[in-house]
Amino acid sequence: MADKRQLEFFLLRYVPDAVKDEFVNIGVVMTEPAANGSGFADVRFTRDWRRVRCLDPEADIEMLEALEGEIRSELGKVHERGVLLRKMEDSFSNVVQLSPSKGCLAEEPAREIEVLAKLYFARPKPASRGAFSARQRILKNMRDAFEQAGIWTSLMKDIPVAPYTKPGDPLKFDFGYRVGETIKLFHAVSLKASVDQAILLASRYPTIANSIAQGNKAFPSMTAIVDDALDRGPDEVQFALDAMEEARIQVAAAGDMLEIAQRAKRELRA
Repeated sequence: MADKRQLEFFLLRYVPDAVKDEFVNIGVVMTEPAANGSGFADVRFTRDWRRVRCLDPEADIEMLEALEGEIRSELGKVHERGVLLRKMEDSFSNVVQLSPSKGCLAEEPAREIEVLAKLYFARPKPASRGAFSARQRILKNMRDAFEQAGIWTSLMKDIPVAPYTKPGDPLKFDFGYRVGETIKLFHAVSLKASVDQAILLASRYPTIANSIAQGNKAFPSMTAIVDDALDRGPDEVQFALDAMEEARIQVAAAGDMLEIAQRAKRELRA
């Protein structure tokens, strides 16, 4: 079995209005740190510009497409990669912004960048009946376990994140309770129909967690409750699980809820 290589990647985001802070992911750049600068380095851009045009009907698509070739050309120059990354951070007039870099491990970098491109450039799909039903099944399992433990009325429910982000934010965490200086949060996330929920939660949680900690003087601890018998084989599922782990989100299966609820009962009545 081939050794996995340590890689870094970041996203390029089109941000037409810095005040609104709305963006669309348009590119992913992946590099492999190496002593002589000769590690893997490549870029992928979206081929579907409909989301960009929806956000900004006057977007200069030709300029954005040309940017991919420019970045790829510069990445190919071994001694200029660091210069290019600094240039990208300082330029683009904030219309194209860089996300924080993340690390990942992969045996085949070329394949990994394609997986990332597929995940980050895919157009959001309306929640299918299957996806809705899968999450509802997990929620029911969670509720049943908390009720069986006799702590249903002691829980916080449908916890809005808007007070910690911006007015109108629709995200709500399913359940939570405070014990000492810790706020324990639980959220149902089904990965069987789509990994979008998990990736979105992973990308947003660290910022929300910091705001919760500052506002409540308590450290939030998030557990994502996922499907039982989840097939972790597909690349996109493993990527989503890794993303949650990197965001310090614990993952438990719906079948673990009875144990989780009993632990919550002991903590709430301590």
